[in-house]
Amino acid sequence: MDYKMSHRLCKGFLIVLLAFLSLTVSAANPYDSPDTLFVARDGTGQFRNISDAIEVCRAFTDYHKVIFVKKGTYKEKIIVPQWIQHIEVCGEDRDQTIITWDDHANINKMGTFRTYTVRVDANDITFRNITIENNSARLGQAVALHTQGDRLLFVNCRFLGHQDTVYTGMPRTRLYFKDCYIEGTTDFIFGPSTAWFEQCAIHCKANSYITAASTPQEVAYGYVFNQCTITCAADVNKVYLGRPWRDYGYTLFMNCNLPSQIRPEGWHQWRPEAVKTARYMEYNNQGEGATTSQRVPWSRQLTKKEASKITPEAVFTIHNEWTPYSK
Repeated sequence: MDYKMSHRLCKGFLIVLLAFLSLTVSAANPYDSPDTLFVARDGTGQFRNISDAIEVCRAFTDYHKVIFVKKGTYKEKIIVPQWIQHIEVCGEDRDQTIITWDDHANINKMGTFRTYTVRVDANDITFRNITIENNSARLGQAVALHTQGDRLLFVNCRFLGHQDTVYTGMPRTRLYFKDCYIEGTTDFIFGPSTAWFEQCAIHCKANSYITAASTPQEVAYGYVFNQCTITCAADVNKVYLGRPWRDYGYTLFMNCNLPSQIRPEGWHQWRPEAVKTARYMEYNNQGEGATTSQRVPWSRQLTKKEASKITPEAVFTIHNEWTPYSK
């Protein structure tokens, strides 16, 4: 047998061996299946921590895998890594299934963007019936949810915090919030992503600003709040719909209920140069705070024709079509 033939046979054997080992390792993983994984803090599930259940999920799964989280309080700082997809984290009861952490920006000078309780780096991830909370002291920015991935779906979830509760942290990514509750104080929904909030409850805990969008200039849509209800704590009397964190920030409130605590001018200037490009709009809102006669001149009231074109189908067609509202 000459050298070349021997080399080819050895190479072929190695390929077969590696394939066999890969199948053996795969088969040895009891969690590598479409089955639901169960997490229970009291020890009655397969895992006590949500992070451990996420860790065993196979990379780039092409099927829908559910991590079912039983009622309880899970003190965890969670990252959903970018190599995982098609995972759903589903709580047993929204108000009694709680993921919580307590970092804030002034702990060891960590800054805003490391304070998250849950950070989602992956695409095609769903959270359902669960609470994500940052319960730090009010000593600085404190993110509950930090998103980086695309096509993220949040259904019947609560997001609890104060300053910077929800950070939608990556341009040209798409998020859909349905029937969610979001609370905070200052800029508590902020960032550059494209996000649609459908029938959500937005609760203001202090005199401040609800949104701080930083939508890139080339992205057609930023934040759209549709059929949402804004509420305020008893001692709150001065709330702005938003302020432009960066140039070209896009925020639209349409068909929403706005309380009397919304300032007559609606939007706050923050940086004089940003208002030249800010895309701040309203349409068909109701409530005592929906009166538009004193709105800032750099905001707009959409016409019925303009508003009819702003649909989830239109907003979410950035790279390709995505229809989370059908799920």
